Amino acid sequence: MYDYNESFNKSAAQFADVAANANRLALENAEKVFGLHLAAIENNINASFAFANELIGVRDAEGLKAVWPKGIQVARTNAERSFGATQEAFADTVKTSEAIGALAKAQFEQASSQVKAEVAKAAKAASKSGK
Repeated sequence: MYDYNESFNKSAAQFADVAANANRLALENAEKVFGLHLAAIENNINASFAFANELIGVRDAEGLKAVWPKGIQVARTNAERSFGATQEAFADTVKTSEAIGALAKAQFEQASSQVKAEVAKAAKAASKSGK
């Protein structure tokens, strides 16, 4: 006789392990993405405040003309830094999604092979009892 409780417990434990691994991967990715964006924001704020300190020292139109290109460069660098962090975060998220998909695929393949083995076992037992 087939023990359903044992099979269910085994399947549930395997599912829990895969779910825990998937959650771990997702959490690590979220942590990395948050860190990337936080570092970009920190660098952007530091650059902006450094420029603001320079801008405060401007006293005339000539000084403003001299500082203006630097302000444009700071804004451009900040935008590039933010965009780069976003691209890196997206790439990491894609890799994490692929890893989670591979975990799920392995889980389904393993469950499928177990079911096939049990069906073959039950068919063999049924053919023996039918003879």
